[in-house]
Formats: sequence, C-alpha cells, structure tokens
Amino acid sequence: MAYGKEMTEESGSHDGRNLTAKIVDDLGLAIVTEHFRSGSPFPTEAELCERYDASRPVLREAVKMLAAKGLLVGRKRAGTLVQPEDNWNLLDPDVLRWMLQRDFSIDLLIDFTEIRLAIEPRAATLAAHSASGPQRAAIVAATERMAAADRGEEDALEADIAFHIAVLRASNNRFLRQFTDLTETTLRFSIRRTNEYKGVPRASARDHKRVADAIVEGNATLAGTRMYELIYGALELLLVAGKHPLRP
Repeated sequence: MAYGKEMTEESGSHDGRNLTAKIVDDLGLAIVTEHFRSGSPFPTEAELCERYDASRPVLREAVKMLAAKGLLVGRKRAGTLVQPEDNWNLLDPDVLRWMLQRDFSIDLLIDFTEIRLAIEPRAATLAAHSASGPQRAAIVAATERMAAADRGEEDALEADIAFHIAVLRASNNRFLRQFTDLTETTLRFSIRRTNEYKGVPRASARDHKRVADAIVEGNATLAGTRMYELIYGALELLLVAGKHPLRP
C-alpha cells in the first residue's frame, strides 16, 4: 500500500482541515491494515510532513486524532509507536470502517452483530415507550421504503439502514443514539453479506414492519422481542457461514 501518494498530488487544492482529515484516513487505514506493525516505530514528523506536503501543525493534529482513536501512542525517547488492536477504539466509526477494509473477517461481523443484539432490541423497547410522533413516522417511513425497494423503486440498503437508525434515535437514550454512526458503518458492509448468505437480494421488509408495528402500537415487550429475532436471524447466518456453533 503506497500510503500518502495520491494525497500528496492533490493536497494543494485542500485547506488544512481537509488535508488533516485525509492524512488521518490514509494513515489510519495503513495502521489497521498492518502497513505499520504493532509496537513498531512510526515515521517521524519530518518524514510525514514531506510525504504529505503538509505543515507541522496539520501533521501534529492528524497524529493527535489517531492517538485519540487508540492507534498511536507517544513514548519518551521511543517516539510515536503503533498500538496493538486491543488498544484501538473499536466503537469509533473510522476505526471500524478501516477494519472492514482489511481482508474479509466474518468473526468481525459476528462480534459486531453480537453488540447489535445487546443494543437494538433495547432501543426498540424504549422506542415503543417514548418515541415521539415524528420518530414513529420515521420508522414507518423506513419500512415503506423497504417495501418500495421490493418493487424496485427504492435503494434496499439505504432503506434498511434508515430503519435501524430511526429505531436507535427513537429510543431517546443519549447513549444508544451514539451508536447510529457505528451501526450505519457496519450495516453498509454486513447487510449485503447476510442477504447473500440467505440467498435473497435484500432484507425482509415484512420482518422489519413487524418491529415497526409493535413500536407504533406501544407494545414494548413485543417490539424488543421482534427486534431480537430480526438481528439473531442475521447472527445465525454469520455463525453458520463462519462454521461456529450457534449461540443462545
């Protein structure tokens, strides 16, 4: 991976903020895809400034952002070092996106689907209790988009993502709502995989509507149960595809 090459050629057309974001993306992907090994020295500030045709303040900001994501750490006398994966902030959407660009790992999708199984049924339960009128309407609209996708009138992936994001937002729990970006990042990758394993081109609009109906009716227990069943179905497909035993 020739990190930095394309960016250097176009850096003159970007302001400092855009260049910082591009450097973060380029170096973050290089770290996660093991262009740089854990515990190994990172290129010096001078080397990176030259590679990216960037000023020191821009480069330092990029390194600071990567350190905040758990990818780098500064050590006295040792300089900047690459952190092992156990130190990465796996809940950071950028880190997860970079991980999904590595060689395909079904175990990564299984791990994230397990997290969804712990979060989204609870979000559906809370949404049935506390969603506002507009929030319920957004959930229903997403299921209508999924039905339209069955007729070839909508983008199936975008509609599916919109449904899960709408439910998280409708939970009105400030912590659960923080998972929207992370969920969207992963769903863009996992939905196609699980549909492929099911042998269908898109997720079931009917199954998603069953969740939406329970939320709109205010049936919290049923909403949580149906969402659990929806996500556990995807988990089962991944476990079988990965040749793992099924989990309760």
